[in-house]
Amino acid sequence: MLLFLVTILVTLCYDLLMRIISRRILREFWEKHPDASVPLQAWFRDVEQANWKTPADIKAIHKNASFVAKNRVVFNIKGNHYRIVVVVVYQHGVVYIRFVGTHSEYDMIDVTTI
Repeated sequence: MLLFLVTILVTLCYDLLMRIISRRILREFWEKHPDASVPLQAWFRDVEQANWKTPADIKAIHKNASFVAKNRVVFNIKGNHYRIVVVVVYQHGVVYIRFVGTHSEYDMIDVTTI
C-alpha cells in the first residue's frame, strides 16, 4: 500500500513540474564561462520546480523574460551578461533549451528560428 501511494505521489509531482531538455547544454556553456555556473544552475532549479501553464506564469517569476514567436522565451542571466532561449510546450510541461550564450552571441541569432 505504501509503495502504491509513493508511486502515485511521484507521478503527480512529475506531471506538475517542468522537464528541461537538456541540462548538458547549460553545463557545456558554464564550463567555458565559469562565472555563469551559479546563475545558470539557479535558473535550472527554478524552472524544474515550476509549473508553467501560460506565459503569465513565467512572467510572474521572471519579470525580465521576453516572449517571442513560436512559444520562445528569452531569459536574461547574470544581469543580462548571458541569455537563454527556450521553447516552452505548456501543455506537456516541457522546456527545450535552444540557445545559451553571451549577449553579443545572442545578437547574432534569429530567435524565431533557432
